[in-house]
Amino acid sequence: MSSTHLSLHYHVVFSTKERHPLIDREWRERLHAYLGGIVRDLGGVPECVGGIVDHVHLLIGLKATHRLCDVLREIKVSSSKWVHETIELREFTWQDGYGAFTVSENRREAVKHYILNQETHHQTRTYKDEYLAFLRQAGVEFDERYLW
Repeated sequence: MSSTHLSLHYHVVFSTKERHPLIDREWRERLHAYLGGIVRDLGGVPECVGGIVDHVHLLIGLKATHRLCDVLREIKVSSSKWVHETIELREFTWQDGYGAFTVSENRREAVKHYILNQETHHQTRTYKDEYLAFLRQAGVEFDERYLW
């Protein structure tokens, strides 16, 4: 084959350290826009960004040359710095890890809808319950003792 064709979409989820409810509604949309801007600056496509007080969801399209761990490190470092400097919330930090799940073309719209409706989802489901469901649905092996 003389060329390469890819469709690499990831649903990425990560929380504030110890899931502290630090992402205030007053500046949340600005943070989400900033997260999307970081993805764009790295050469990716921010398809959707959302979340609530203690975590974020991103649906991002990446190139084959991207390393997911490098992209996530840059997103976290840059956005933490933005929160510290712009919002002046010095105690803000993200958790060390993240969840990343591949998304097929026929599921992208459903994932976008899910991300945009975080407020509704979390009226009845905690972040922990949500994250465990993602892991189980994706068939990811885990030991719950080391998740939180």
